[in-house]
Amino acid sequence: MKEKLMKYVFFICACVSIFAVACICLFLFANGLPAMAKIGVLDFLTGTEWRPTSEIFGIFPMIIGSIYVTGLSIVIGVPLGLLCAVYLVYYCPKKLQGVLKTAVDLLAGIPSIVYGFFGLVVIVPIVQDIFGTNGQGVLTASILLGIMILPTIISVTESSLRQVPEEYYQGSLALGATHERSIFKTCIPAAKSGILAGVVLGIGRSIGETMAVMMVAGNQPVIPSSILGGVRTMTTNIVMEMSYATGLHREALIATAVVLFVFILIINVSLSLINRKGEK
Repeated sequence: MKEKLMKYVFFICACVSIFAVACICLFLFANGLPAMAKIGVLDFLTGTEWRPTSEIFGIFPMIIGSIYVTGLSIVIGVPLGLLCAVYLVYYCPKKLQGVLKTAVDLLAGIPSIVYGFFGLVVIVPIVQDIFGTNGQGVLTASILLGIMILPTIISVTESSLRQVPEEYYQGSLALGATHERSIFKTCIPAAKSGILAGVVLGIGRSIGETMAVMMVAGNQPVIPSSILGGVRTMTTNIVMEMSYATGLHREALIATAVVLFVFILIINVSLSLINRKGEK
């Protein structure tokens, strides 16, 4: 009876999760698609001007800004996170592992607003001194996001590497491979699916981050001319204007959330297909 009862409890929990996702999708598409139809899908997605007072809603600069910031943050965060996880699993002394693991967990628990203050006080002045700009732009936001996604990538990658059977590593050494070659040619490919899952979670965290990016990105609704230029992402555009938006303006912001949702969906599906192809 207890096993049957718990089976139903787990089933109900799964249904609640699916129902919640379905409700979110229904709300977004029911409110966002009509706004796209009113504005015009092409005008909305490819328009380069965002002027709510004139009812001009083009989110192409925000799409480009989100792609720039997310892509550069992944370039910064993924190699650092992967190498840090490799160090924790294969190189780190046991006495030091607990300290480093605690530090990684602490990074995961820091609120986004604190990261934003760190970026504003530390990273922005450094970029100002090096490049002679105002310090707020794509590069600053990407560095900050690269730091923010590190805990997710490190934790998932470390767990995946620890799941690789010890025989893989020992067998590679027995065949004459070096320690480094055994890790990077045998263990990491064996944990590829888990590492990709960590990358997906990191991309989701990066593309969905709002407060920290809003504090250091410059928030200019224009296509950035360089990685030092100011930028506004889709998430910051929503949070900056939703509090006072009404009518078509509010619907356009919800439609922006639909585009963001579709972006994340495409990324997840693409990486899942890549992972399945690699397993086959």
